Amino acid sequence: MNDTKSLPALPDRLSVDPRSPHHVAEIFEHEIGIKLNGKQRFDVEEYCISEGWVKVPVHKALDRRGHPLMKTVKGTVEAFYG
Repeated sequence: MNDTKSLPALPDRLSVDPRSPHHVAEIFEHEIGIKLNGKQRFDVEEYCISEGWVKVPVHKALDRRGHPLMKTVKGTVEAFYG
């Protein structure tokens, strides 16, 4: 009756973009959350816990290939399952 599936360990670096080498599809089967400096962020595209940064899109700006431009924000990063 109890279907408790163990969650995969969250990596030190993770990206939402499937073209990235830091993308792990099995983690995105579950809902994850990111806190930066104690405040939860909902717009994070990539993070690195050990280096202390997250990448977030810059409003509506796009690069020449049509992908959103990213801004790096530094601070204390925490990743968790939500």
